[in-house]
Amino acid sequence: MLVPYYSPEPLSARCEALILSEARPVISDLCAVELVSALARKVRRGELKAADAEQIKSLFRSQIEAAYYTLLPLERHHLRLAQDWIGQFKAPLRSLDGLHLAVAATGGIPFATADRALADCAEVFGVEVVLVG
Repeated sequence: MLVPYYSPEPLSARCEALILSEARPVISDLCAVELVSALARKVRRGELKAADAEQIKSLFRSQIEAAYYTLLPLERHHLRLAQDWIGQFKAPLRSLDGLHLAVAATGGIPFATADRALADCAEVFGVEVVLVG
């Protein structure tokens, strides 16, 4: 949800509306890594200029420092829960997606995604999900 919020994509308006509807949106430490990874991928593909990616990273860092987001740390129990869910073989849950869901589940917060397959996985494991699309 962060990538289309910061970088123009077809779902940007919907993601922005969802994020702005929260007084203090909740993200995990993993979201920061995933945002930078997505920006790097866009730069490599020529979809985003490096200077624009740097501006997005700077804005995101300033918002983190200003406590715009509630930042949930990634902890060992999240790793164990993600591993347990993936190891149940009930859904095609990937490692990082499992971690995102584990943080949302243990934090008692709805998980927002534009990925239908990930939303289906969330439902399998009883994680409240908001599908943006």
